[in-house]
Amino acid sequence: MTDLAGATWRKSTRSGGSGGNCVEVADNLPGVVAVRDSKAPSGAALVFPPRAWASFVADVKEQRLG
Repeated sequence: MTDLAGATWRKSTRSGGSGGNCVEVADNLPGVVAVRDSKAPSGAALVFPPRAWASFVADVKEQRLG
């Protein structure tokens, strides 16, 4: 299990009008990127290798998912 105690969580700047239906990302930890539901900050978080997360974000930006 990955220790997320030092995670610095952030939301997308584009999530302003979503009514709280957002994810938060912590990419300040060595070797992992953590993702959690902003409505349940004490709940579970998914953890990804940085390369996998970067690939996912690139695909979303290019609209290759869906």
